[in-house]
Amino acid sequence: MSELILKGLNGANPLGFLAAIGTLRVATAVWSSKRVKLKWKQGSGGWRPSISVAVSDLHEDLFLEKINEKLQEMSGHPAFSFAKDLSIGIDEFRSRLIQSFTTATFENHVFSDYLSAFASDVVTDEKGVMSDTAFRTMSGAGHQHFIGFMQELVEETHKSHLSSALLETWEYQDDKPSMRWDPCDDRRYALRWGEPSKDPIKTVRGANRLAVEALPLFPTIPVGKRLETTGFTQKKGQGVNWSWPIWTAPASLDVVRSLLSLKELQEEIPDRDKLYSMGIYEVFRCQRISQGKYRNFTPAVPV
Repeated sequence: MSELILKGLNGANPLGFLAAIGTLRVATAVWSSKRVKLKWKQGSGGWRPSISVAVSDLHEDLFLEKINEKLQEMSGHPAFSFAKDLSIGIDEFRSRLIQSFTTATFENHVFSDYLSAFASDVVTDEKGVMSDTAFRTMSGAGHQHFIGFMQELVEETHKSHLSSALLETWEYQDDKPSMRWDPCDDRRYALRWGEPSKDPIKTVRGANRLAVEALPLFPTIPVGKRLETTGFTQKKGQGVNWSWPIWTAPASLDVVRSLLSLKELQEEIPDRDKLYSMGIYEVFRCQRISQGKYRNFTPAVPV
């Protein structure tokens, strides 16, 4: 059994958490028969993910190489090339869903997994516009494209970006695209010394790329007349909140998928005793906020 601590990722950061479980999903695909699991450890001032794989000779460089190779297989994948944004017509999206279902197999259903996470063809707003994931942060304004940025990350992220994201302290040296899931992406004028438009966004490209791989773990679900996203709650006067767990016992991808959807995480004050019994030591929560035509996530707090 090999264990690697991904000391670059912090589970209290929305982007860091997504990158961690995205890494778990990719590693599970790489070593499908090797009992890949993830848990969290406290270290270096935060919660750091620890990946374990049932092989004896796994080291950091080999891990990065295998993860990078698997990510490269997504180049040109229809999940990221069917549109630049989720503002397409519902009939067009439905045709993509049908395409994904008819081509899916027991071993490969990635396209349908992503589309299920992106939106639903049965829920629209009062104007007939398709409802979509709570993770969407942009829709084309300012040349920022939700799906288009994912495709760019797929094509332009390399092993060195992954190493910086997973194993090093984040220094925010990479140029865009950023998916705006990091609280550092909140660039409101009132919070900055200078004009944001004249200060180019710097990000951690590898973390954004790995976070994209986490989206299939957060499917959207029609609930009444609304579309809900796994892990999110929306209450009048409280905005849109996302809550996620930190667990200290090794958990496989399927177990993590279940943990992310626990209703106990959405309680205003989660039942700590009940969560402890399931191996969950902490719960973080952040708010999704809207700034003009963009959305951002606030820094998370433990609840």
